[in-house]
Amino acid sequence: RPPARYTQDEIPAEQTPAMAAVVAALVELGEDWQAVQVWARLGKDVLTLAEDGAYTMIDAVSLTVEAVHAETKGRRIFTVSDYPAFIITDPSAVEFFRFFTTASNR
Repeated sequence: RPPARYTQDEIPAEQTPAMAAVVAALVELGEDWQAVQVWARLGKDVLTLAEDGAYTMIDAVSLTVEAVHAETKGRRIFTVSDYPAFIITDPSAVEFFRFFTTASNR
């Protein structure tokens, strides 16, 4: 899907909890970084281990964040490799992603 931009005011009320989860993942950086661009991808790239030892792929939203440091003005790309919290498996986050990527909501 081509890139799309949304403002906070364009996010439907029922999607607000999922957006809060995304913001919480960004806040966990714990440094003076401000996100300037966020890429979100939906994929089956997260594994869970079942009681019987089998692995299962589950839907997850993975974030990649470009941020600027408040003091030094340096730029950095944060990925799921750096911050596992950027892999969001909460079903509401997956639904949030799907809401903005379906043809009926464009």
